[in-house]
Amino acid sequence: MPAISLTINGRAHGPMDVRADLSMNDLLREVLGLTGTKFGCGAAQCLSCAVIVDQADGTSATMPTCVVAATEFDGLRVRTVEGHAADGGLTPLQRSFIAHFAFQCGYCTPGFLNEGQVLLERLERAPIPRAELERTIAEALDGHLCRCSGYVKYHEAVRDVVLADPQRFLT
Repeated sequence: MPAISLTINGRAHGPMDVRADLSMNDLLREVLGLTGTKFGCGAAQCLSCAVIVDQADGTSATMPTCVVAATEFDGLRVRTVEGHAADGGLTPLQRSFIAHFAFQCGYCTPGFLNEGQVLLERLERAPIPRAELERTIAEALDGHLCRCSGYVKYHEAVRDVVLADPQRFLT
């Protein structure tokens, strides 16, 4: 069995032996007890299982966990939905999701929340013109599926966070 080490929500894990065929989703949920990451379609099509992977250059991206082996995450820094709130307080994006009731059944919410956070971080590094905001949000959230059809609410929640602090996210 291969041994892996990774950092999840700022906490080091490993080295730990894992089966080569263990998915990252199963590692998070079944081994580490981080059940916020959901298992949706099992084919990386709905992205309910998406987590944030932080790169050494300061950028981040989401990555599905249902079809990717845990061994592929060896050495990586990962953020799950449990890693958003800090010091007992919700982030502006989490508060906006609640204000917009952007979670209806809540199953797809972790993936949307992680994708929205990656977008906010990207906009903070490289602000965009206000005229590009709607398209940029739509493109970022594209690919995430919501069976309750809450897409508009997720979009509005992300938009409201950006517009609440336009000097930070927009040019």
